[in-house]
Amino acid sequence: MNRTLYGKLIFELSKKGRKGYSLPQDYDRSHSTFELPESLRRKEAARLPECDELTVVRHYTNLSHNNFGVNDGFYPLGSCTMKYNPVINEEIAAMKAFAGLHPLQPAETCQGALEVYYNLQQSLAELAGLSEFTLNPCAGAHGELTGLMVIRAYHEAAPHSAPEGATDVKSADSKTTEAPSGAVGGASSRTKVLIPDSAHGTNPASAAVCGLEVVEVKSLADGTVDVDHLRQLLDELGDQVAAMMMTNPNTLGIFEPRVLEITEMVHKAGGLMYYDGANLNALLGECRPGDMGFDVMHINLHKTFSTPHGGGGPGSGPVGVRKGLEQFLPYPRVTRPTPDPSRQGGAELRIVTAPANERSEALPLTGERGEGLSVGSFFGNYGVMLKAYAYILSLGRENVKMVGPLATLNANYIKERLRDDYLLPIEGLCKHECVFDGLVDKSTGVTTMDVAKRLLDYGYHAPTIYFPLLFHESLMIEPTENESKETIDAFIDVMHTIAAEAKSDPELVKTAPHNTPIGRVDDVLAAKQPITTYWKSLEE
Repeated sequence: MNRTLYGKLIFELSKKGRKGYSLPQDYDRSHSTFELPESLRRKEAARLPECDELTVVRHYTNLSHNNFGVNDGFYPLGSCTMKYNPVINEEIAAMKAFAGLHPLQPAETCQGALEVYYNLQQSLAELAGLSEFTLNPCAGAHGELTGLMVIRAYHEAAPHSAPEGATDVKSADSKTTEAPSGAVGGASSRTKVLIPDSAHGTNPASAAVCGLEVVEVKSLADGTVDVDHLRQLLDELGDQVAAMMMTNPNTLGIFEPRVLEITEMVHKAGGLMYYDGANLNALLGECRPGDMGFDVMHINLHKTFSTPHGGGGPGSGPVGVRKGLEQFLPYPRVTRPTPDPSRQGGAELRIVTAPANERSEALPLTGERGEGLSVGSFFGNYGVMLKAYAYILSLGRENVKMVGPLATLNANYIKERLRDDYLLPIEGLCKHECVFDGLVDKSTGVTTMDVAKRLLDYGYHAPTIYFPLLFHESLMIEPTENESKETIDAFIDVMHTIAAEAKSDPELVKTAPHNTPIGRVDDVLAAKQPITTYWKSLEE
């Protein structure tokens, strides 16, 4: 690629008067401004770049080559599950029958699309061991917020019954209806959310946005929840506890061995258990959050179910709940009424826009909304859902059981192969990701940041660095189940090479990257003083 010329900004390639189009001389331009009020019209022409079409095409083609994605190479970003998105998923999502849908068209004209939506809800519920899902949230953090809003609505409802199984964490099919202690009637005082200190940063952020107060739970040396500290907090806070948020396996890739004990303790205190689905890939096909006693969870379709993500979207964060909590899920919903034996093909799917106690019948999507919870327009990112459903169908019931075990195998293989050069802070089996605390030999001053930058020179995306916060030089690697042994071995060889360079030529590593379009930048300066426009850069 020609970075010398076409790697410049498009404004730098601009030549006054140059165009990539031509219009008839008698072209009437009046229609472009006659409807605009004078106050909205430009006083002078916008300062846009002036380039011919070929220059524009070459510039943006070269620019696109600077991107790095799973299709380009190994992308071991820990806690992000950068999984390959099969091409067939994209082809299905691009089908005109789906892409041409309008969100306001009547339900009877889009039964096929609603069937996909409904079936995905059912599939996720079965995989998670929960009763019902909403697909409305558009991202993982959006799902977290929605889940916490469900929990808050549950506690504020008075009187109400507990979700079925809330006091029996041993069975996802439990029919007990006993409410958590202190949860029935006037529980709006429950505003505290317990969150482990190893949690993803979105957990406390989502709780704060929801108007809840965060209480930190300490972790043990191995990164698992300090159950004794949790017990102390539950005793101190009493009926102020709304919920506990957990990621299992946690952000160090370690499975919480006392999860059943934890969920039982929180339920006895009257709280609900929230499962952060960011690390669900490690468990997929092996065990289910509902079986562990979790009441509410979100799933990142753009992680566990292969849909592409990055750069702010598109994402999808479906939220699932136990039996007894369905009434608190947001609207609109897609439901299937009791089948009519006289109707061939089963009951027609409906779009419900209001709670049953507000509206006796399902309304068309254009109907007036009721008082139920709403977390966004329409039904979320439908194209993302199509890809996730295609992924589930492609795997099938027999192969989805291989996802978690293969992801775990790959992560442990990397952990054992790298432990001689990279410091392993926690011994034992990890799940889908492994965490190192920088290099074993830190005598030359080479940091985790330096290792990550040097990886770019070898054509690899860097792993997650400086998270989790429990270690000073965290380096978190998640290979996913997709990668071959050959790909993983090549990555391991490069990691060993960088460790050797850190000893023999530390400056080479400290000044990396050397082979990328842009060298090492001042990250802090870029964050504090961003230059977002070309004209601003000229002025400064």
